Amino acid sequence: MDHFMDHPFLSFPSLSSRKGWDVREDNDALYLRIEMPRLWKEDVKISVDQNTLIIHGEGSKESEDEESGRRYSSKLDFPPSIYKVDEIKAEMKNGVLNVVVPKVKEKERKDVYQVTVE
Repeated sequence: MDHFMDHPFLSFPSLSSRKGWDVREDNDALYLRIEMPRLWKEDVKISVDQNTLIIHGEGSKESEDEESGRRYSSKLDFPPSIYKVDEIKAEMKNGVLNVVVPKVKEKERKDVYQVTVE
């Protein structure tokens, strides 16, 4: 249980096992590294809707034979009491998207209460 509270996303192997994804988490933030070959920062849109991170990327066709260009789409739900979704930072460089999702410090969390033992 302690591991889940400290690193909730790393407790679910499905996130880190996504093809082209590297997920790391420490006490300060969750770090996502997503390979999106042949896409530029102009091709990638990131938004947060009610604590859900939405990553969408779409590139142009490389040849007339292709129906459409490269497409990427993912949604990640974040517990609002653990992550600061309003402070997410992202950088796209050389076909790799890096996303940093800061964590709420335990002393800042509103759902953590100290109970006096009598």
